[in-house]
Amino acid sequence: MRDYPLQQRTIGHLLADKAATLGDKTCLIWGAQRCSYADIHLATNRVANGLLGLGIGKSDHVAVLLGNHPEFLQTVWALGKIGAVAVPLNTAAKGDLLRYFLAQSDATWIVVEAEFAERVAQVLPDLRGVQGVICLGEPGMLADVKTTLVDFRRVQSGADNAPPTDAVAFSDPALIIYTSGTTGPSKGVVSPHAQGINIGRYCATQYGYTGDDVLYVCLPLFHVNALWYSCNAALWANATIALAPRFSASRFWDDICRTGATQFNALGVMASLLLKQPPSDAERRHKVRQSMVVPLSKQAFADYAARFRLKVTSLFAATETFAVTIYRPDEPDDKAASAGHPYGLAEVAIVDDDDQLLPAGSVGEILVRSREPWIGMLGYYKMPDATVAANRNLWFHTGDRGYLDADGYLWFVDRKKESIRRRGENISAYEVEMLIAKHPDVQEVAAVAIASDVSEDDVMVYVVVKPGGTLTEPALIDFCSRNMSYFMVPRYIAFIDQLPKTASEKIEKYKLKQMAERDRDALWDRDKAGIKLSR
Repeated sequence: MRDYPLQQRTIGHLLADKAATLGDKTCLIWGAQRCSYADIHLATNRVANGLLGLGIGKSDHVAVLLGNHPEFLQTVWALGKIGAVAVPLNTAAKGDLLRYFLAQSDATWIVVEAEFAERVAQVLPDLRGVQGVICLGEPGMLADVKTTLVDFRRVQSGADNAPPTDAVAFSDPALIIYTSGTTGPSKGVVSPHAQGINIGRYCATQYGYTGDDVLYVCLPLFHVNALWYSCNAALWANATIALAPRFSASRFWDDICRTGATQFNALGVMASLLLKQPPSDAERRHKVRQSMVVPLSKQAFADYAARFRLKVTSLFAATETFAVTIYRPDEPDDKAASAGHPYGLAEVAIVDDDDQLLPAGSVGEILVRSREPWIGMLGYYKMPDATVAANRNLWFHTGDRGYLDADGYLWFVDRKKESIRRRGENISAYEVEMLIAKHPDVQEVAAVAIASDVSEDDVMVYVVVKPGGTLTEPALIDFCSRNMSYFMVPRYIAFIDQLPKTASEKIEKYKLKQMAERDRDALWDRDKAGIKLSR
């Protein structure tokens, strides 16, 4: 694994150098396909030249509405090679939200796969700045819209030569990535080339990835977890990317064994779903040596590591930042479920609402300040006020709450806007969820604040019951009262078929809050049911 000076930390330079030095080594596994580093470089050259042939050039914004396919990587990396700005969009976006993303980002072209073509066709008449659409697969309704329509295969047939790497600087914008919008309207994070490359470099070195590793990627590529913390880390380490269309708990370990994966990233909800699966032969014969999971409770951490016989790692990061803290494979067991330590890359501070520093062990907002240039965002696109507000007092304000212990390890508590205050007590929605998730009949759970009829908040939980489960509201209250402080026990409960989520599997809590307020009179209410809690 070789290092690159800052000036060479662009995707174009990285792919060109890897193709020259690694050649036929497998870079990407997709089903039965095996693509070498040389293949990936050539494919992205062709797409880059195909895009140039359409008049797309440096600084142009191109929206990308593609699922997990090799064409996603080809498109985003090719745009990087010519200095255009990729705008990867959540594939769940539709209607007004999709219209907002495309308009707010000033996208001049859209790359879309057939599955989502109808959504684009419905909003395209309102988008005067869009010059054309590149479609992967049959265009469907797009063929009836008055716009320039290009088959993706035409773009893939560009010339073989590489665009000049010196035409794109490490500090140039590479991506506009919209935050998941779990607590409000999404903001477009403008990321320079060096941010994603530096993150890949840091993860590869801190986690010890090598050219023998195969990084399994089932999280959506439009999310930085997959794109930077897996794909870029694999590129930096000379490793292999095993790309899957999506996460499937039932097929997961078979896929892991088929690809020979040695590492994968997961969200806490994925770990929970895997733990709820019946034991299988595949989960015992895999080659995975470590898995990065965020977030995970201490008990779930231990259960996950023991059952699947792997090392669990973690970190604290945001789209706007980088791996602020890292929990490495060699960390002490008593720090399990922490987000790790800031190993020289950043300063971390915990502050109150007035940005005053809090002592070790005190919960407050997590602030971050980089010690290395070009590893964070350039700002929020066309949102200068939000950019300044997030970076006030020379610190980036994450909006997350946590604490630093006496040894400097960071422990995540919850989102600042997801904390629930009831009767003078601050309640962690995350902790409520982790405790309820231990019930054997609970598949998934989300806790939100609902305005109390007296003052402050009451606790509301939405619960997805496992198939065949017979859980009732009183039974869940009894379980809660036996496993958490009385003031944490939910007042309101709603059983739901599925939780609203982004395509990156983050729960859209703002939608749950809207549902709770809308359906308040019909909600099951512990107080109305006459259930009294003992302290």
